[in-house]
Amino acid sequence: MGRTSTARDRLRDSACELLHTRGYAAVGVAEICVRADVRKGSFYHFFESKQALTIEVIDTHWQAQRTGWRELLTGPESALERLQRLIGWLVETQRQGWQETGRVDGCLLGNLAIELSNQEAAVQQRLTAAFAEQTELVHAALADGVRDGSVAPGYADRATARAVVAQIEGAVLLAKLAGGVGSLDDLWPHVRRLVTVPPTDESTGN
Repeated sequence: MGRTSTARDRLRDSACELLHTRGYAAVGVAEICVRADVRKGSFYHFFESKQALTIEVIDTHWQAQRTGWRELLTGPESALERLQRLIGWLVETQRQGWQETGRVDGCLLGNLAIELSNQEAAVQQRLTAAFAEQTELVHAALADGVRDGSVAPGYADRATARAVVAQIEGAVLLAKLAGGVGSLDDLWPHVRRLVTVPPTDESTGN
């Protein structure tokens, strides 16, 4: 009975690993079931489709990630230090994976967003919601930074927050493509420039 009660969790965890390392199209229900040690017929007791399972994978993965983002972006330190702490954690996650497996798997959410950008609308909606939450968490930190003086006032908007998230995702994607994490050492300096260099005054031409 205990094993049956964990079948859903095993399916979700197995799918998370396979989707992260192989992608959506390359992984089928049968393979997920084999990895999870769950009969294929039982799969449909828990999930109506691979898409439904993928949505639960995204929700569960981001729920865990969200906790880390919130903890790292709050605290007594300046907002800039908190943002640096978040970037350090994200980079270290990729570095640890590379050290353990010899490859860079990248960001699960980012990988799926790229692969499914023109398909699987329900999955797209979940991914969009997750990235929107990331943007809001960064935006709140930037607003704190204006108050504590660590962030340039003109860069405490959502556009800059989205740029920070995009910088993170882009850097991780390129590290995955290169098969190494060395380029991620430059991520924090580039993010810092996004939020600390005063915006250009177009009216003066400066």
